[in-house]
Amino acid sequence: MTDARPGKTRERTCIGCRKRSSAADLLRTTVSGGLVLPDPGRRAPGRGAHLHPTIECFELAVRRKAFPRAFRAPGPLDATGLREYLAQRDNQDVRTV
Repeated sequence: MTDARPGKTRERTCIGCRKRSSAADLLRTTVSGGLVLPDPGRRAPGRGAHLHPTIECFELAVRRKAFPRAFRAPGPLDATGLREYLAQRDNQDVRTV
């Protein structure tokens, strides 16, 4: 599939800090069975929400109750798996520096 507007970057809004960034700079997340899951390959079906891949933006999203709103899902969602994914990613980034 080609972009209808060549030369334009696809921008998305982080549900944590509410800043706009290119889709490549944000982590797509999805919801399945009440669990918020990371979708780094951007291939999972269904509605997605975008988040800067940092613990700070994750914490802001949790505090603002942004996940249920972004996914249009009733009730609280379990984002523990996403937190662990981001923590593991941060640990890998620290080791490579």
